[in-house]
Amino acid sequence: MEPKPNAVVYDSCSPWILDVCRKYPGVAAASFFTQCSAVNAVYIHFLRGEFKEFQDDVVLPAMPPLRGSDLPVFLYDSNICRPLFELTCGQFVNLEHIDFFLVNSFDELEVEVVEWMKNQWPIKNIGPMIPSMYLDKRLAGDKDYGVSLFNAQVNECLDWLDSKQHGSVIYISFGSLAVLKDDQMIEVAASLKQTGYNFLWVVREKERKKLPSNYIEEIGERGLIVNWSPQLQVLAHKSIGCFMTHCGWNSILEALSLGVALVGMPAYSDQPTNAKFIEDVRKVGVRVKADKNGFVTKEEILRCVGEVMEETSEKRKEIRKNALKLMEFAKEALAEGGNSDKNIDEFVAKITR
Repeated sequence: MEPKPNAVVYDSCSPWILDVCRKYPGVAAASFFTQCSAVNAVYIHFLRGEFKEFQDDVVLPAMPPLRGSDLPVFLYDSNICRPLFELTCGQFVNLEHIDFFLVNSFDELEVEVVEWMKNQWPIKNIGPMIPSMYLDKRLAGDKDYGVSLFNAQVNECLDWLDSKQHGSVIYISFGSLAVLKDDQMIEVAASLKQTGYNFLWVVREKERKKLPSNYIEEIGERGLIVNWSPQLQVLAHKSIGCFMTHCGWNSILEALSLGVALVGMPAYSDQPTNAKFIEDVRKVGVRVKADKNGFVTKEEILRCVGEVMEETSEKRKEIRKNALKLMEFAKEALAEGGNSDKNIDEFVAKITR
């Protein structure tokens, strides 16, 4: 390129880009990690041999004790999906040589683990990376990511939410990739029907056949099932009471940035670790407990939803208080002079010297 770039910011899952940068003196390599720092640290400890596969009690610096069920699934059993295990571990192969270690997180969210990592790598939190109009509002018109895998049913979702009372709706979305088994789908459907709360459930078109027959007719106006939703607009809506999520990092950041309580139902990759921190460290939600086969019962879902939705629940009060506190921290991080804002400015200043 002419002129030559000052730096290349690249997805951490493409570590070979560092080698390309090194062929061109003066081009800095900035690896961008889209997992949280806690998950990054767990992978680093694993690759250093500080715990092994199928280990059920893991004690690491700057973290709570972890069970095997709290670990990223590939680190408990690497053969679940060997290619993804290798891809994810590959993020850390040349960590000692990168110029910048950028993370989609913010300092107040992961205080202890970030302090531990800062002693070893040039780590800078630059998140939460969500559109400006939901945080600092400094970029007029920055309301969405500009890309989506599916077409969201925007008007249908927002019109329906407008008809519901403040904090009365459970929002359920397990992301763009998660696939529930038939019996698990039926169990989730039964639990939502039984809660007594309104619910907005994202069920992708290919998954709809797993719903019980006549389910949509039976739930009536109390439930809305859509193929895809405008998630940020939904989470920002006053009628949302909690978010039942697969615990993907982007979804968690969106919820925390908007002060929404969480019900975690993790399944894959880093999701169990994210769910562990939601419940036991950040205390902004609860995590469903699956049985030994990974199945979550209707009763367990009802328990968790009750803890975050029922007015009389003491846990609900604590969760909502913590969620609102983290929302303010998220806004402050990217506001002018906030930690993430300063980290971005420092990064730019260093590469443009």
